[in-house]
Amino acid sequence: MGGFFGTISKGECINDLFYGTDYNSHMGTKRGGLATWTEKGIRRSIHNLENSYFRGKFEDDLDKFTGKSGIGVISDTDPQPIVMNSHLGKYAVVTVAKINNLDELEKRIIDSGGHFSELSSGETNPTELVALLLNEGKTFAEGIRNVLDSVKGSCTMLILTEDGIIAMRDKLGRLPVILGKKEGAMAVSNEPCGFPNLGYEIEYNLKPGEAVKITADGYERICEPGKKKQICSFLWVYYGYPVSEYEGINVDMVRYKGGYAMAKDDDLDVDFVAGIPDSGVGHALGYAVGKGVPYKRAFIKYTPTWPRSFTPSRQEQREFIAKMKLIPNKTLLKDQRVIFCDDSIVRGTQLRDNVNILYDYGAKEVHMRIACPPLLYGCPFLNFTASKSALELIARRIIKRIEGEDDKNLDLYKKTDSEQYNRLVDEIRKELNITTLKFNSLENLVEAIGLKKEELCTHCWDGTSCF
Repeated sequence: MGGFFGTISKGECINDLFYGTDYNSHMGTKRGGLATWTEKGIRRSIHNLENSYFRGKFEDDLDKFTGKSGIGVISDTDPQPIVMNSHLGKYAVVTVAKINNLDELEKRIIDSGGHFSELSSGETNPTELVALLLNEGKTFAEGIRNVLDSVKGSCTMLILTEDGIIAMRDKLGRLPVILGKKEGAMAVSNEPCGFPNLGYEIEYNLKPGEAVKITADGYERICEPGKKKQICSFLWVYYGYPVSEYEGINVDMVRYKGGYAMAKDDDLDVDFVAGIPDSGVGHALGYAVGKGVPYKRAFIKYTPTWPRSFTPSRQEQREFIAKMKLIPNKTLLKDQRVIFCDDSIVRGTQLRDNVNILYDYGAKEVHMRIACPPLLYGCPFLNFTASKSALELIARRIIKRIEGEDDKNLDLYKKTDSEQYNRLVDEIRKELNITTLKFNSLENLVEAIGLKKEELCTHCWDGTSCF
């Protein structure tokens, strides 16, 4: 997916920019980029992160950066930031976007006399496309409205200009865009987890479709927000860092509440509860309290030398990295009946391998409790998995095996406790060699988040979100 960070200060900004961008590293794996506004113009640096980390790649560049304002990005797609010089002036732009009608917009721009210069693997760079849509406006505000009206999918962005930073949230607010403030400086990010250590307090959550111009003294609105909001529910389930808050709602508290609610409806007798690091831990802690059984760390995550396994391009690489990073504690597992809590089951291959290791290490029973419902649809908005089609999802593969078609009777399979739903869960359980398996209901998840159902994007579970 990706995440961005921007800051503007009355003094040098590079320290905040560097660490603030780094605090978005859990949001993507492919590329990182920084741009600052200097007396000589825009300074930019982009590095590949697929086999390294942001800090290690950019530390040698820091002495070359100066300036009082800058933007940074962790991107799972194209090289960014893009630097443009147009009738709007010189500017740099970063995006977190999934543009489903990219070919259509590309043709429109070319047919009107435009051209593309920044290619990624031979294809149009989506961030350059967004910049060209911006340039179709007579002002940044007009260009932003053009982006919001033109892009099908989602797009949030930061624009670095000579006199400030412009931040825009997606039309339906799929991702958060949050402003932070401290004396003499402002910051903006998708992920507020970096604010506390940099001295920022959350100042404002942009509304869907809203754009603001940020200076060191504050911010002003340049585009009015829309009336609808559908923020991604998966932020609280998996993507979000535990200390982050979106719409004022803490990530780890949502996970805790979801696990607690599941435990209250579960009469299983076990010896202890464990979480699959990292995003399954909050869920497991809530489950342990709700169940009244101990929480133990039966899996430990080893990260010092292993790159992130978030969404590498090859399935084999994802599985290998994920396996090597999680180390079971054999002493805790031997002869035990254990409930493991995890955020989700996507393809199932990684979980199946981990379950077999647990049995090899002496676990008597392995029960799984999942923080969200079965995933039935690929994400058309944020690329939360590397799945290219719904058939890569274990639930849809099993439905195809049962029904002969992967999309037959989906309304029945997504209804909690229907005959079809129960059969689907049991088939997943058998395929993964799990003693018992339960998924959290969508109703429980929505209640744990605390927003209205219509304010949340739940497309990956029920296919009902706005397009």
